[in-house]
Amino acid sequence: MDAKICGIKSSKILNYLVNHKFPPKYIGFISNYPKSKRHVNYENLKDLINIKNRKNINFVSVLVDPDDEILNKISKLNFDYLQLYDVDPEKTLDIKKRLNIKIISAITVQNLNDVCLYKKYKNISEIILFDGKGYEESIGFDHNFLKNVTDNIKIMLAGNIQYNEKLDKYRKITDIVDLSGSLETKGEKDISKINIFLENINYLKNEN
Repeated sequence: MDAKICGIKSSKILNYLVNHKFPPKYIGFISNYPKSKRHVNYENLKDLINIKNRKNINFVSVLVDPDDEILNKISKLNFDYLQLYDVDPEKTLDIKKRLNIKIISAITVQNLNDVCLYKKYKNISEIILFDGKGYEESIGFDHNFLKNVTDNIKIMLAGNIQYNEKLDKYRKITDIVDLSGSLETKGEKDISKINIFLENINYLKNEN
């Protein structure tokens, strides 16, 4: 199981993650959703992700229904993936081909029918993210719904997962655990919580 930490907006936290002894495999940046307190405007984003020696960490631009203007800007930055919300399969494929970039398609889940939407993206996107409704809020959903995902796809899971809970219960349903809000104290990323989460992920990776 791999870790994704989302909603990074400060160079201090980013450098902490990159230099951690168990760094996350994915780091996400909210790129065009100013309603989120974790949003980073384009000029700041350019400076933030312009770091050297990020090892094998994948940088992910998180976009909600992006228009061509923001897509053109993001394409000039050093991102490995686009994480797309509210983008239909046809537009997703067009973006993938046009920008020549890997895609995480985000499906917000409230019921079992929502989960089944993954079938429309499974041949387009490298990763399918199952998230709760609410975008910047950490709203959970019934993870048992994912037992109906039978295709061999790479799954990412988000939505009201706590940094210090026993993550082994997610091993059978996801490849990647994505945290943001639960890693914060008073609205800011908390290094002590991040460390506990990354230590827990590393423990699972090395458990016999």
